[in-house]
Amino acid sequence: MDGQKILIVDDEPFNVDYLEQELAEHNFKSLCAYDGEQALAIVASDSPDLILLDIMMPVMDGFEVLKKLKGSPQTRNIPVVIISASSDLKSVVKGIQLGAEDYLPKPFEPTLLLARISSSLEKKYLRDIEQQYLKSMERELDIGREIQQGFLPTELPEVPGWEIAAYFKAAREVSGDFYDCFYLPDGNLLTVIGDVCDKGVGAALFMTLFRSLIRFTATSKLSPDEELSFSPTPEEKLRQIITYSNRYIIDTHGDASMFATIFISILNPYDFSFTYMNCGHEPVFWIRDNQPITHLSSTGPLVGLLPEAKYTSKRIIIKPNDLILSFTDGVPDAQNENNEFFGKERLLELLKKGKFNSFELLQRIESQLNQFVGDAISFDDITMMAIRRK
Repeated sequence: MDGQKILIVDDEPFNVDYLEQELAEHNFKSLCAYDGEQALAIVASDSPDLILLDIMMPVMDGFEVLKKLKGSPQTRNIPVVIISASSDLKSVVKGIQLGAEDYLPKPFEPTLLLARISSSLEKKYLRDIEQQYLKSMERELDIGREIQQGFLPTELPEVPGWEIAAYFKAAREVSGDFYDCFYLPDGNLLTVIGDVCDKGVGAALFMTLFRSLIRFTATSKLSPDEELSFSPTPEEKLRQIITYSNRYIIDTHGDASMFATIFISILNPYDFSFTYMNCGHEPVFWIRDNQPITHLSSTGPLVGLLPEAKYTSKRIIIKPNDLILSFTDGVPDAQNENNEFFGKERLLELLKKGKFNSFELLQRIESQLNQFVGDAISFDDITMMAIRRK
């Protein structure tokens, strides 16, 4: 504690002189102020480690000084020990309520003075260490977010005759949601949207693993199934991707008990076929002119959960103006300040209000979600993808 700066704020010179002498004996550096305004000016220029603050002073009393100190982010963590007559318990209580760390009764007792100062400085030291740790953790999470963003597409493929749009918003610094969209070697387009169970860093790490597995398996000839040909159909290709990813996660990381819901599809932009697998994911909406909205529901279990899981696919034909909307459960599970869920019904009502292109639709959903959630804290990631044939 040697050399730490302590600001003495008292309008009585005798008290200031006494405290200066006591502090000097213990190698503290003293700063002095004789009223509240002078004290705040010294705090702004010299940043003391602790303040000994008298309550009854001219110009600005100790209570007003406390309010200003504790009301500012720059000064609220400076410990304040109020100085008050031992008989004035009411002022002591008010000072503690305003944020003072401790109090020192008059007349001063040297042992008690040192004990109050040492205790307050020790608490400040521990708080400073905690703040430094939290800042380092925040920086690590910022780095993690930047790295994770690199696993998501910076831009989506432009496919003649088609509109493809995506939206991604993490609830925390890192996310368990992912999406991807890229061309396969045969010229077809693969799209995927997924949601890893749980939240935080663990889910974020597995998000990168799932996304990498899917992209690697989709673009290679690696197959866990000898029955698959070297030129697989879209149905075979999807089964290859998901079966391999499922086995790898379970065989290699089974102890982690991490799994994901996945909606994956292969779009042939020339014959307009859309082959998909829904692996325990939210139902995907198929929106067509003058027809009820169709749900593309589950065709298989979660990925990474069951070793012998069987996955099947379905195939539909996309007509002009048809739109496929996929999303993670962060959309229907979004909550407002009254703990009400956004739900699928609100989403369906929005979809019935008119025709949208892919980009307009995601913007409209985002706006409706923000309006519904308001100032409530988001607890789940939100990811959406829209594919529309022009």
